[in-house]
Amino acid sequence: MLIGGTALLLGGGGLAAYATTALAGNNTPDTMSGHQQHTASAITISCPDVGERLRTVPRSAQLSVSKGLSSLDKQVHDAYHKMMGGSGADVLNPLKAQRQKTIKMMVTAIAKNTKRPSYLLKMSGCTTKPVDEGAGAGGGDSTKSVQDGWYQGQNQTQGADQNQDQNQDQNQQDQNQQGQDQQGQDQQGQDQQGGQQGQAGGPSPDDFVDINNVQPNADAPPFAAPQGGNASTGTFTTECGRNEDGHFNSDNVIVTPGVSNGAHHTHDYVGNKATDAFSDDNKLAASDTTCDNGDQSTHYWPVLRKLDGNAEQKPGAAQDANVGTTLTPATVTLTFRGSQVGQVEAMPRFMKIITGDAKAFTNGTKNANASWSCTGFEDRQLKDKYPLCPQGSQVVRTFAFQNCWNGQDIDSGNHRDHVTFSDQNGACPQGFKAIPQLVQRITYDVPQGQSFAVDSFPEQLHKPVTDHGDFINVMPDQLMSKAVDCINGGRNCT
Repeated sequence: MLIGGTALLLGGGGLAAYATTALAGNNTPDTMSGHQQHTASAITISCPDVGERLRTVPRSAQLSVSKGLSSLDKQVHDAYHKMMGGSGADVLNPLKAQRQKTIKMMVTAIAKNTKRPSYLLKMSGCTTKPVDEGAGAGGGDSTKSVQDGWYQGQNQTQGADQNQDQNQDQNQQDQNQQGQDQQGQDQQGQDQQGGQQGQAGGPSPDDFVDINNVQPNADAPPFAAPQGGNASTGTFTTECGRNEDGHFNSDNVIVTPGVSNGAHHTHDYVGNKATDAFSDDNKLAASDTTCDNGDQSTHYWPVLRKLDGNAEQKPGAAQDANVGTTLTPATVTLTFRGSQVGQVEAMPRFMKIITGDAKAFTNGTKNANASWSCTGFEDRQLKDKYPLCPQGSQVVRTFAFQNCWNGQDIDSGNHRDHVTFSDQNGACPQGFKAIPQLVQRITYDVPQGQSFAVDSFPEQLHKPVTDHGDFINVMPDQLMSKAVDCINGGRNCT
């Protein structure tokens, strides 16, 4: 019996200790598909996602908060290594003490210029849970219709978030105790396994599905264009290339500005050439761009890799257990579309939007917005499976961004609250107004079979549900006005 464990780092949220057991007669790596054939048991050190609960972060506290989130990542990583060492030592109590100190530092920095977010102090305790529970609330059949609340209408009120926050606070103490009770049993299992380190985990064969076996499910926005008498039916497409210049890094200027390797996976960039962790609005506005029409906007997403074992590391990017040859997109299409119920208003310059959740495998699917398909089959969209495409068909990733704005803020503490999705009829919630909806569509030529995976935080096991896109609008105001006029006028412009 061959036993291994994989160290999996979770940014600010949790960490998975992934133990694989290869049984006699089934212990040969499948080198063609990149998978180890095994039965698997896995445990996770699951910590509340502090970043998701942030509401207001003053500019003066931004760097302290970014560094704090990065420290939380490292603390969970170190706790995992101690647990996998097989010593039987307690890890949850020391981890809680470390997190208390870091979160208190973040709270103090925020409170200097705004209301003290004391609720964050209740988020220091962590628990253990089985990884095989899946992606959490909102998961299920990966082929269910996009009308079922996955893509649009998923964050219609802030009240739902507040209720969730209250429930998390009420349950945290019970979860902490449960984690302490579970730890002895989990540690015993690690001791029996010897705490050996294996290959990086994921994806698994179960993460792939033949697109021919998927029923059509994408018959509503964002995959059906707005239509009807009240709809704004035009489009504006911006051409920014396919990252031919090789702009890569493992930063995330939206979520962790000022911190190198804040993403713990490599991002693929088009548009603004200056984008990295240290790019402020002035730097972005002064930069050259790969886009036409002087569009200096930033578009980025995790790279897609071939599962060939290649340990290449892109300049400026850390590896963090993401291994394989980086695939260059065959095409990148960036299109802004209108609203089903009326005209759209211009986005403000420097607005920041993230769609999807890079930690959806452990956070749950509340903010997930992954969408995978194949050319010729785009009426079939997958949320938590990679598509196996027939010969001659390309893999397609589609990111349909939030299309409603609160009319005031270009960003928010958790980088989500200032924007949201329209409901299934295309209407924005009260207090929000319709803006052009960005749709990033990226296609790839991939080898046949279970041969590719998206870069991810290591603990996310390269799950397709974690796919996500990022956007910073740096269009000159005149160009944004042209885009809005085209969309509202029913014209297709470039």
